[in-house]
Amino acid sequence: MNINNTEIERKFLVEKLPEGLDKYKYFNIRQGYISTNPTIRLRQKDNDYILTVKGAVDKAGLKRAEFELPLSKEQFDNLWEKCETGSIIKKRYIIPLCGGLTAELDIYDENLKGFMNVEVEFSTIKEALLFDPPEWFGAEVTEDRRYSNASLVKYGIPVKK
Repeated sequence: MNINNTEIERKFLVEKLPEGLDKYKYFNIRQGYISTNPTIRLRQKDNDYILTVKGAVDKAGLKRAEFELPLSKEQFDNLWEKCETGSIIKKRYIIPLCGGLTAELDIYDENLKGFMNVEVEFSTIKEALLFDPPEWFGAEVTEDRRYSNASLVKYGIPVKK
């Protein structure tokens, strides 16, 4: 668990599901937002409970500060009542990529059922910029804030431009 971290990531829609999806590890995730500006998120990931505070995104849309704090179930349940939004329910698949990278494929349920996106985190901006996405990735939406989870929970799935 990272208590203080810088997150560098790119986000894509999903063109088609990768083959053999059932062989990859996944987590069941439920999350809500105490605040969307600034971003203060509660996440239950299977039996782990996490409070996350995210900083502003840099001008390139790739990097931002992120602070994560593990919670007990009781702390999580008490804070959950403070959420200003509905919840996001999704399965997150962990899919290894070339070069030691990992794709985090999210398949949403309930009010976002049918929506899918994938994120890849990087160690450096240079690594992020040089990344060549696999063929199953769709359009990049890293800089389109309508595809942030905070926006999805408030406004639903964006209409494609």
